[in-house]
Amino acid sequence: MTSALVSTAWLHDHLQSPDVRIVDATYCLPHLGRNPKAEFEDAHIPGAVFFDIDDVADDKNPLPHMVPSAAKFAARVRRMGLGDGSRIVVYDSNRFCASARVWWMFRLFGHPDVTVLDGGLAKWQAEGRPLDDFARVPTERHFTARQNTLLLRELDQMRRNLTGKAEQVVDARSAGRFAGVEPEPREGLRPGHIPGSRNLPFDRLIDPQTHTLLEKEALAQAFAEAGVDIHQPIATTCGSGVSAAVLNLALYELGRGEVALYDGSWTEWGGQPDTPVAMA
Repeated sequence: MTSALVSTAWLHDHLQSPDVRIVDATYCLPHLGRNPKAEFEDAHIPGAVFFDIDDVADDKNPLPHMVPSAAKFAARVRRMGLGDGSRIVVYDSNRFCASARVWWMFRLFGHPDVTVLDGGLAKWQAEGRPLDDFARVPTERHFTARQNTLLLRELDQMRRNLTGKAEQVVDARSAGRFAGVEPEPREGLRPGHIPGSRNLPFDRLIDPQTHTLLEKEALAQAFAEAGVDIHQPIATTCGSGVSAAVLNLALYELGRGEVALYDGSWTEWGGQPDTPVAMA
C-alpha cells in the first residue's frame, strides 16, 4: 500500500502528464456563506475539473450528498473526463473537506489510483504555483464502477454495532458537537453522539501552518489519545459523511486501507426518532 497523498511539488511537475487528472472537490457547509463552484471558476489549478458532492449523490435520498448508485457515479465522473487508467489527484480549499471524501468515493467505486493533494489549494497558492480560470471541457472517458461494500456503513449496520461492537466508531465532529453542548449546523438534529463512539475532531490531524496532514507518528498519537486502537476494526462518522473521510485518509497513511465510513452520519442518526444518543 502506497501513500494516499501527493505533494504540491509532485503535482506541479506532473501537470502536463497525459494520465494525470486533477479534481477540485471543495465543499463548505451552507452557513459559511461560501460558493465553492464560483471560487473554482475564479481560480483553480490548471487542468482541474470541479466535483460537486451534492451533484454526484443519490438525489432520491433526503439526506445530503449520500453515495449514489455505481451507475450514476460512473456517468458523472465520465463526463468529467475521469476514467479507467486515470491517475486522479483531488484537492480542496477547506482542510481536506471534501477532497478526502472524493478520494474515499473513488476507492468505494473501485478506482484505487486516486490521491489527495497534501496541503490543498492553500499550500499551492502560498508557494506561488500557477492558477487559471480556464473553463476546461473534458473528453469523456470510460469508467468501470465496482462498489467495495467494505468501505461503507449504513444505518442498520450501525444499529447492530451498538450491541455487537464489531467496530470502534470514531466521530470526526468537534468536541462540542460530540458532547452535545455545541449546536449542530443543520436544524432538527438531536445533540450528542452514537453511544460508545470516540471523538477525534478531523482538524486535529492537520498542521494549522502548512495545511498538510500530520506526520505518521503524530497521527498515531492522536488516535491513541482518542482511545482508538488503530489495529482493530473502525467505522468513521461525522456530521454528514464528509469530514469523517479525513479520518479514513489518516488511517490509510497508517496502513489501514479498509476502514468503513458511515455515510448518513449524524444527520441521519441524530435525525431519527428512535436511535439512542449519548451526551458529554
